[in-house]
Amino acid sequence: MALRPLACALAPERVPALATAVVDGGGQLVEPADAEALVWTDPVDAEGLAQLLKHAPDLRWVQLPFAGVDNFQDLLGDGRTWTSAKGAYAEPVAEHALALGLAGLRALPARARAREWGPEAGKRLMGASVTIVGGGGITRALLSLLGPFGVDATVVRRHVAPVAGARRVVGPDQLHEVLPGASLVVLTLALTPETVGIVGAEELDRMDRDAWLVNVARGAHVDTDALVAALEQGVIGGAALDVTEPEPLPATHPLWRLDNCLLTPHVANTTEMAAPLLAERVRQNVDRYRRGQDLVGLVDPALGY
Repeated sequence: MALRPLACALAPERVPALATAVVDGGGQLVEPADAEALVWTDPVDAEGLAQLLKHAPDLRWVQLPFAGVDNFQDLLGDGRTWTSAKGAYAEPVAEHALALGLAGLRALPARARAREWGPEAGKRLMGASVTIVGGGGITRALLSLLGPFGVDATVVRRHVAPVAGARRVVGPDQLHEVLPGASLVVLTLALTPETVGIVGAEELDRMDRDAWLVNVARGAHVDTDALVAALEQGVIGGAALDVTEPEPLPATHPLWRLDNCLLTPHVANTTEMAAPLLAERVRQNVDRYRRGQDLVGLVDPALGY
């Protein structure tokens, strides 16, 4: 028996690659008012989505374009099925996290700014201890990349269950116990009210003095003022950040002038990298929805991700 096409809308922008993905997945492009499913293409316009939903009573499933859904928290839990792109961008973000971590341990931020030969500096990743805060797709991809380095990896996650490539997994209540001794502390977790400021002055003080903090998650996970103080005072070795609070980081912010801080402008997953990955997620989920199968990237409204 042939499956019926899924009536699916694209808004607010009808991105050609996503339109193709909808059709390839077995969907039929329609206007939002006539749709059962919606692929929302703007990662920040929550108000626009809220207005659209008021006039689309038959919408049962909404696909969001980013892994993080913090901009849409107030819309979740409305009885619809919500999916995000979580996991779709794991590999490029994990690559960037590894690059940032290696750059920090090898003192490349300071060397890139140097104008004279300078002293020896650097630390190996091979065989080092690494603590990763977060247990989703980025963490799994990063652990795979770290495999050849033979690291001793610890994962901190809400649900304590084995993760391939990690020697141990602990809950958030044990975060303070697994910060000492780690050469790298990597943040890959979702932003929720519970994880805002998860790294502050106390956590930074528990890290080793030559350890590097890597953040490829959300800037609000880190108390920025506490981080600046820790970097200026040598409490930790350094910080490599693809995300900041605030963001974009003002040109006058003190983080820019610190030799032990490496900043990239939220480019762990660029638009060019993300486009084919999001298209494949949309195609896959349209096909799954039509077949009555579980969707990929389901959002739990209670957890907020």
